[in-house]
Amino acid sequence: MIKAILFDFGDTLFTFGKVNIREYFKQGAYLSYDYLLHSGVKMPSFRRYLYLNLAIIYFRVAWSGLSGKDFDSTRLLRFVGSRLGFHLTDEQWQEVAWLWYKPLSDHAIVEPDIRDTLTKLRDMGLALGIVSNTFLNNASLNRHLQIFGLLDFFSLRMYSSETSWRKPNIRIFSEAAKRLKLAPKEIAFVGDRLDTDIAGALKAGMTPILKAAHSNEGKPVPSSVNQINSLADLPDLIKTLNKGA
Repeated sequence: MIKAILFDFGDTLFTFGKVNIREYFKQGAYLSYDYLLHSGVKMPSFRRYLYLNLAIIYFRVAWSGLSGKDFDSTRLLRFVGSRLGFHLTDEQWQEVAWLWYKPLSDHAIVEPDIRDTLTKLRDMGLALGIVSNTFLNNASLNRHLQIFGLLDFFSLRMYSSETSWRKPNIRIFSEAAKRLKLAPKEIAFVGDRLDTDIAGALKAGMTPILKAAHSNEGKPVPSSVNQINSLADLPDLIKTLNKGA
């Protein structure tokens, strides 16, 4: 019996598609640079500001791939800022982090009926949560959810930037189940990536549900994995799964 559904963030709840991350980060750098200038911060050249931040982020992304652990990009922004002599409040650093992410968040879209879908799932008595691989700060991601009126649907929000694990490590799935006070077999996991979302959910003993996306287009899907074209398909699928339980 499925009692909870966990969702991936990117290309599951929010559709980003194929994007030029470097270009969006450059736009974010302009926004954050302008914000800092207007906040009275003594700034280096934009070029130096951009490349110092990008260099350390790219280094940490590469290290995450090797170590299997994500990082909090806001801490990196603060690290670079300290080297440049910035003295900001916690609220200002959160705004800087958000402005780096904002151009990419503006590009993202959600299904037009997503609130109706989540309401139906919640009315079915299901707990809803998010487990996402990301180096973005939780404040930025929660702000993105709030803009679309989605934040309050998710009683659990686990971002790998705050944990010692990232998908497909079974421990992040197990920790999510523990926080929900449910057995893994009582949880469905909805994601778009076969190598992280689906593989990890299967190993953890959850019911995997693959959402159609560019990241899995044309790839072979195990016969044991349920598939949906949109999140709107979830209520009927969960009812079917629970009838057969």
